[in-house]
Amino acid sequence: MQAWQVHEIGEPGEVMSLADVERPTPGEGQVLLKVRAANINFPDALMCRGQYQVRPPLPFTPGVEICGETEDGRRVLANPALPYGGFAEYAVADAAGLRSAPDALDDAEAAALHIGYQTGWFGLHRRARLEAGETLLVHAAAGGVGSAAVQLGKAAGATVIGVVGGGAKVSVARELGCDVVIDRREQDVIAAVKEATGGRGADVIYDPVGGEAYAQSTKVVAFEGRIVIVGFASGTIPSPALNHALVKNYSVLGLHWGLYNTRNPKLVQHCHEQLLELAARGAVRPLVSERVPLSGAAGAVQRVADGVTTGRVAVLPAAENGAVA
Repeated sequence: MQAWQVHEIGEPGEVMSLADVERPTPGEGQVLLKVRAANINFPDALMCRGQYQVRPPLPFTPGVEICGETEDGRRVLANPALPYGGFAEYAVADAAGLRSAPDALDDAEAAALHIGYQTGWFGLHRRARLEAGETLLVHAAAGGVGSAAVQLGKAAGATVIGVVGGGAKVSVARELGCDVVIDRREQDVIAAVKEATGGRGADVIYDPVGGEAYAQSTKVVAFEGRIVIVGFASGTIPSPALNHALVKNYSVLGLHWGLYNTRNPKLVQHCHEQLLELAARGAVRPLVSERVPLSGAAGAVQRVADGVTTGRVAVLPAAENGAVA
């Protein structure tokens, strides 16, 4: 079979190489899956760079999220067991972690209804306790993680403010359903949020960016607001001033979704059931901006790493010449 492998640490476009390898052999409690679609996540790029908390042994195949097919023909969502990741024709995954793929979504969309949407659901509902009528601010609202949070926020009855970078992403955020869109390249984010909220600020802020975005969040969070820390796509990890949180009465909440798979797997399944229901009634639908054949995976991972994509980019191993359904 063909699989992308990383033999040394570096930029994805430079260190990922396509090779003919043996199909992986499932270990105890694992299953072999034919990869129907693999979704590209920012952690894939971080793993290539050696900057992610999970560091699989070299060589490894990136790809942490797939829609796959079991040997008996079931269509499932899975997180491949590294080092046999999803940017390949076949991957292995823990049998206990398989989730049914939603009938309402195609393979590429289904692959995207997992990590990003689970993270959004846990962040907004489990950690921040978002309520209908509240204002939600989403940084990087046109990206893979942010777009999921926007849709989940709207489904929960919140007013959603999206912060993006650039005119093309402004259009995407509007199409996703943001009530207010702020272009951080053209507007003063702090002033724009205060104007949009009548000076009150946002009740919940969803931050997968860190750096300057977090600093802005502390200036626009409402009384008893909640800032949910999801990641640091900017590359800068902020150091919160806890005296400021005390004075303004807001909370800073961390979210590591992966921990729930071991600490509370029943809640992960409950979340999945909620997402299936939302997808079935059309309340959420992952934005897949690109669908590339397996041969295009390295370039696509690099584009995600460079922050020039919107929504999700999916790799489809069975696709030829990029022509896929």
